[in-house]
Amino acid sequence: MTLLSAPCYHWSKLLAGNTKGGSLAHFFFLRGVFSDVKAEQAQRDRIRTVAERVARSYGLDIFDVQFRRESHGWVLRVIIDRPDPGPAAQAGDAALDPSGDSIGIAECQQVSQDLSAILDVEEEALGLSLPDNYTLEVSSPGLDRPLRHPADYRRFTGRLAKIVSREPIGGQSAFAGRIEALESGPDGETVLLVEGRRTHRIPLVKVSRANLDVEF
Repeated sequence: MTLLSAPCYHWSKLLAGNTKGGSLAHFFFLRGVFSDVKAEQAQRDRIRTVAERVARSYGLDIFDVQFRRESHGWVLRVIIDRPDPGPAAQAGDAALDPSGDSIGIAECQQVSQDLSAILDVEEEALGLSLPDNYTLEVSSPGLDRPLRHPADYRRFTGRLAKIVSREPIGGQSAFAGRIEALESGPDGETVLLVEGRRTHRIPLVKVSRANLDVEF
């Protein structure tokens, strides 16, 4: 099983093309159809609900759902993930193994096929507006996956990470090191990042972006 930073499976359908398996699939042309931000968010929420239903059937979670217009057209990108193994599993050596959470090509393919079929059948019931051209990508979060929630820092304790803060902390705004712990306090949660002999204390509320660093 391989962990990929690039999409591990692509499902595309063009107006003049054929879909795999003979089923007609679509991409959600949200921008331009829905100028109301709330309406667009509602559409995205409906799609995520369906994607979560499909992912759960394979014992997986949805990490993110994105809609973007790229050079080759509109893309619906669904990123699947394994569920958080919990504190007991994280306490073992497996927490330090970057391959332990790997998502395989077969899993991306299964989710892509099922999601495409369900969205086609339930388009009207979901209240979606679907054009004919789309690219549906199902992928893993990648080796350098983003860290967005407190649970992410707990899950990947012991792993190398890069963090950029919204404002300087101790005269520094870019950090790289190993996640030692996530502490809770009256002012919120703080990640402890060990860089050599230094331990940086970075409040999560001050984190602009963070991601795992690739280990070899």
